[in-house]
Amino acid sequence: MKRILICLTLLLLNPISPVSTRTWAEPSVCPALLDSNQRELNATQSFDLCQFAGQPLLIVNTASHCGFTAQFKGLEALQQQYAARGLIILGFPSNDFKQEEKEESKTAEVCFINYGVTFLMFSTSSVAKGKLNPVFKALEAMGAPLPRWNFHKYLINVDGELVGTFGSKTEPESAEMKQIIEKLLQQP
Repeated sequence: MKRILICLTLLLLNPISPVSTRTWAEPSVCPALLDSNQRELNATQSFDLCQFAGQPLLIVNTASHCGFTAQFKGLEALQQQYAARGLIILGFPSNDFKQEEKEESKTAEVCFINYGVTFLMFSTSSVAKGKLNPVFKALEAMGAPLPRWNFHKYLINVDGELVGTFGSKTEPESAEMKQIIEKLLQQP
């Protein structure tokens, strides 16, 4: 009983004010690149991207009706090969180049049914012009070029630093990309 009274007295003397779930230390843990919530494609669930801080990332802008859409197969192959080792693939559909479905349900069908995508795909957003998705705004601030076309790929290390950017013509399973991914997965 005495301990309870001491605890209550301490609480009254040092009240805890309600604050957000973020603490002052988090910005050093969560890089600006990941400091946003993104709604999952064709769903109501959102993800706080900060949960992926400290993990190697492959970020890619996508489109359902592009000559490079078949790259979903290569991206999914990377997912199957490297997810267990810690690689996180984040897909961002965009209609900036006029090759995305107008309805998210159709985009989801292309991704999940036609190509069997199991990595995270988010709602359609702008990645190259206009009101940029916060992830692509942060990539630009890091010195990365904004996508000139669909299926532009960005590799991010565990410290949240850009270590590689690849245009649409670079296949996800290219030797160059796999070499960098292997290095990223060996980082402590």
